[in-house]
Parts: sequence; structure tokens; C-alpha cells
Amino acid sequence: MLELLSPAGSPEAVIAAVQNGADAVYLGFGDYNARRGAKNFTAEEFEKAARYCRVRGCKVYATLNTLVNDREIEGAVRCARMAAKYGADGIIIQDVGLIRVLRNALPDLPLHASTQMSIHNLAGAEAAAQMGLTRVVLARELSLEQIRFITKNASVETEIFVHGALCFCHSGQCYMSALIGRRSGNRGMCAQPCRMQYSLGGRMDDYPLSLKDNCLISRLDEIEDAGVTCIKIEGRMKRPEYTAIVTDIYHRALKEHRQPTKEEMEMLENAFSRNGFTQGYFDGDKRNMFGVRGEPAEDSEKLFAATRRAYGDGEMRRVPVHFYTVCRKDEPIRAIAFDDDGNKAVAEGPVPEKAKRQGLTDAYIVEQMYKTGGTPFQVVENKAQTDPGLYISAAEINEMRRKLISTLSEKRGKAPERRGSNIPALPKSVPPVTDPKIIFQVRTEDQLSKELAELKPAYLYAPAHLMREHFELLKPFIDNGTVPVAVLPRVISDNQVQDMMSVLRELKEKGIRETLVGNLGHIFYARNAGMDVRGDFGLNMFNSFSLGVLKEAGLLSATASFELRLAQIKDLCKPIDTEIIIYGRLPLMVSDQCVIKESAGHCSCQVPGQLADRMGSVFPVVKEYGCRNVIYNAHKLYLADKKEDLYAAGLWGLRMLFSTENGRECAEVARGYLGLSDYKPNVLTRGLYYRGVD
Repeated sequence: MLELLSPAGSPEAVIAAVQNGADAVYLGFGDYNARRGAKNFTAEEFEKAARYCRVRGCKVYATLNTLVNDREIEGAVRCARMAAKYGADGIIIQDVGLIRVLRNALPDLPLHASTQMSIHNLAGAEAAAQMGLTRVVLARELSLEQIRFITKNASVETEIFVHGALCFCHSGQCYMSALIGRRSGNRGMCAQPCRMQYSLGGRMDDYPLSLKDNCLISRLDEIEDAGVTCIKIEGRMKRPEYTAIVTDIYHRALKEHRQPTKEEMEMLENAFSRNGFTQGYFDGDKRNMFGVRGEPAEDSEKLFAATRRAYGDGEMRRVPVHFYTVCRKDEPIRAIAFDDDGNKAVAEGPVPEKAKRQGLTDAYIVEQMYKTGGTPFQVVENKAQTDPGLYISAAEINEMRRKLISTLSEKRGKAPERRGSNIPALPKSVPPVTDPKIIFQVRTEDQLSKELAELKPAYLYAPAHLMREHFELLKPFIDNGTVPVAVLPRVISDNQVQDMMSVLRELKEKGIRETLVGNLGHIFYARNAGMDVRGDFGLNMFNSFSLGVLKEAGLLSATASFELRLAQIKDLCKPIDTEIIIYGRLPLMVSDQCVIKESAGHCSCQVPGQLADRMGSVFPVVKEYGCRNVIYNAHKLYLADKKEDLYAAGLWGLRMLFSTENGRECAEVARGYLGLSDYKPNVLTRGLYYRGVD
């Protein structure tokens, strides 16, 4: 049966989830989780919550699913050690460097790949398995067919979101909140810019990035048939009553193998929705998925109040318990209780007296032992053997039962012991670089100009499909000694792998030997095509250990996250050649939604769209592989006048990222960086290299 995993943004939400049938809860512990704005748990609260859940047979997963820098590694490990000590059943994690550290420091603690790791294909799931993770939370954009394919073929468990908010961007690939407001979604502080109002295509479209909430309660049988291990409800930022309502309805639907009733669907909408719900990604139909949060229904507060009373006053009797009682002449009455997990308790009472009237019966003792109301235990087996003519009071039998329940609860609440080890040593840096390589990255045919080739960059990054379709345009670069590198899209669905492999093999035959990948799973594709691999920004390299992971994986180079400050990048141990992006419109989002089509009303892939916010900033929107869209920043990153800082950072490569520029503009920018002109963009930004993120 599917594991039902519910959100717990507070200690009260833990109770709400457990008392309404959750099989597991996930909660934030410390400062390293993707909902730092929630009421995350102190150590004392976490310990109590974990014990509360263990007694009731509910698992606890701690979230450490943010990127952590070098100075935060020790703090994150302390949180993980404490979670393990208090009995967490696993940790949900994003940062590959932290994964590497925790596999060494806490070898017995299961690690789950967060949806922030952008696992959207089988190769990504297998990459997680190779790193030692036991479960992957799949991307929310996947259809049932894609989920089934990954689940049936993966060597790890899969988990999917079935209810709650949908991000416009693929999780782990959204930099919009960070770049426009210094609040990083990868660091747990997303300001939710996709819920804001924008103008699209010159007209006001209200909320063109705001998606309806996901709701798959009517599809649970299909999900179970697909082999999924766990279904997850989103909502750690929402109130406990929301957790209670949604958990209860999903629990009943699972337990009773039925569709939700009309009344239950109304309750789900009243609890929280954005113009109703959607199953668009699950069905592979991405039309009509947009919606915003309106005014709460009039009955919502009544619903919440009734829900709060229900989980606050009751105790769901969810743990099966077995009782055996023996009452013999001249011996203390004895009883044993045990659960289905191997825990056992033994208790005894006084020696029974001789009965003055009717003596004890087996049925009477059984009746008293059944009274476990107000406890987490449900009696599933209850037997007694009693000699005739004996008497013992009901109060004494009840006291013996209470001792059994107390002892059993204590044993169930005890945290398992797990091994611990040291944090591994920092990876050893490669020799410092004093003359970094200049790299140009292009996006369009027009940008592959002879004028740009004459500037002789060390490397040219270009989309793999563009290279195949216009291979002749690479010749001037190659003739000038430039190394061409095929760029893979950050999202490649399993049904697109065959096409991508065909492109890579064709390029390999033409002499292209290197690829740039922004997803761990895509390393497999490049290797299978016989190519060497470089790491792009989508891998979110945020600390020295994450760079070490790519070194161990055999990559040629890595791109440091542009959410790091330049001083942090300078201080990284660099066991692998490391580059940064120093020019261009940085990508904010990659989405399976087509903003361009929404803007134009029809497919218009060759013409970039435009998204404008309330402050008048205009964000270009361009087509990405597979009819996806990439939204770029309104302002261009510019660091040509910061060469001293760049050269002091110990970097192997400095990359200029060309997005919407035409061929002439690309050459002009490049000449400016090379000191051959005084070019400077009208509206520029330093990105986050000097400001950093929260």
C-alpha cells in the first residue's frame, strides 16, 4: 500500500497529520531546509515529535533540502546527527556535497533525493542511487507514463507529490527569487515571484506564472499500480488544519480503495486551492493549468475549527496490540502485551483473592483489557485464562493494563541506534589558475558569426541541436583553435532520450568530444555517446564537497553556482577546473509551460516573448528544447570592470552567456571584455557575486 506522507510545519501539524492517518510526516529541522519561513522545529520539539510519531507507527523524515556553503557544512551535519539521534527515519536532501558528507558521517541514515535535485528521468534516479540515496522525489512535471517508466526500472524507491502547490519552474532550477530579491528558493527563502502579477505580450494577463494546485486523489489506484512507494502532500507553510483535512481525505480514499466524494472535494477546495485543481502534468495535458488564490470560502473557518477540535481531542487507535492474561490461584495475575514490530511488555498485579460471590471469568478479564481508548493502541488479539472462584478488582486489572501500555509506548518511542563517523576531509584543490580560459556560450544561429570566431575564445558552448543543424558555422571557431562543447538542455524526458542520443552520436562522429550538462542524470547520456563531460550551473555547485563529487565522477570542469558571492567562490577548494558566468542575462526559470504560446495565442518559437513586472522590468522568454521555455533576467550581468576580482578567484574559466543578443552585439560585448572596446550595457547588474543571497 502507498505510504502517505504529510507536511508538518509545526508541532501541532505533526499531531494533525498523525491523528488523521499519515504514514509519515516531513518536517524542517534547523536552518537548512526549503521552507525556512515555516515554524521549523527546535531540537527539543523535534525529539518530542519523533517520539510521538514512533509510538504511533508513523515515520519521520527531516528536511535538509537546501544548498549549503562551506561554512554551513558542519552545522548541517550537526542537524543531521541530532535528527538521527532522535530517531528520524530518513533525511530529504538536495545538495550533492552534503550527500557526500552525510554518507560518510552517518552511514546508517537513509537519504532521500529532494525534488530540488530535478530528477525527471530514469538516468537521474540511477545517478541518485549511485550516490547512495534510497528514494527519489520525482519532478512534479512528470506524466503518469513517465512516472511508471522510471519507477518500474529504477533501483531506488520513488515518491511523487499528489496534492498542493505547483511551482512554475522545475524545482531546483529556479533562480528568479534570488536574482530579483536575494531570497533564494535553493536556500529555502523563495519569495514566490511566480505568484505575482505580470504583463505578457503587451497586455495585462494578471498572473501568467501562477499554476493551480495539484490534486491526484482520484488517481491513487493508477499511482499504486505504477509502483510508486510514497505519495506526498505539499504544505509545510500552511496551517495544521489544512494538513489534517487533506491527510484525512487521502487516508480514507487509500484505506477504502475508493474515489473521493463530492463533499470531500469541496472540503479540499475549502482547505486551499487556486481556482480549483489540476492534473495537467499527470495527464500530459498542460492546457488550462493556471489559477490564483481567491478569497477563502465562507465555511472555511468553521471547517478548520471543527477539524482542530477533532484532532485535538481524540487519539486515533492505529497501533495493533496483542494481550494475553493469566490469573491463577495463589499466584500474582500476569499479562503480556506485544505489537507487530517485536516490542513486548510484561506486567503483574496482586495475588487474586477467593471470590465471595461469582468469580472472575475469562470474558470479564478480556473485557477490561480491551479498554485502550485514549491511547494509540487498538486491541487485535485478547485472550485470558482464569482459574475458577477467584476475585480481583477492575481497578487492579486496569492498572496492569496501563502498565503494559506505558511500557510498550516507552519501547516504541525509543530511537534506534545508528553509527556515526567523522566529516570527510575537504577535497584537494588543483593548482591555482592565473590565466583563466575565455568561454563564449551562444544560443542561436545568428550568434555563430565569423566576427565572434575571430576573437578566438578557448571554448565555445552551443546547444547540441544547434550544432547539428548548423555544423558548418562552427568551422571558423574550430579553425581558430576554439574547442566546441555541445550543451545539453537541463530537462530531457525519457521519451526524448533517443533523439538526444542520436544528436550526440552524430556530433561525436563529426569530431565534437565534449558536452556541458546541467543535470546529474545527463552525465550518463554524454558518456554513452562517448563524450567527455563538463558541469553547468544547473548542477548547483555550492560548496567544495559538491565540486569534489563532480571530480570523482570524472567531469572535466564545473560551474560554480551564481548564487554564491565571489568571495565564497574564491575560498572554495577547487579539486576540479571551475568556471563562472561573468556576462549575460542569467536564466531565472525553465518551465514545461509555454509562456510564448500563452502570449501570442499560437506557437511562435522563433520570436522571444516578453514578461514585464509591475516595476517595468522586462524579462525575455525563449524557447527551450522540448517546447519548454526559459525566462531570462531583465538585466545583464556585467563584470568586465571587475577583472582584478575575477582573476583573484582562482578560476579556470570565465564564461560570457549570450541569450537574446544578435551576432553583432555578441562580438561587441566580447571585445569589451577583451579590452578591445569600451562597450558597457545600458542596464546592468552585478548579479549576486557581491550581494549574496539569504
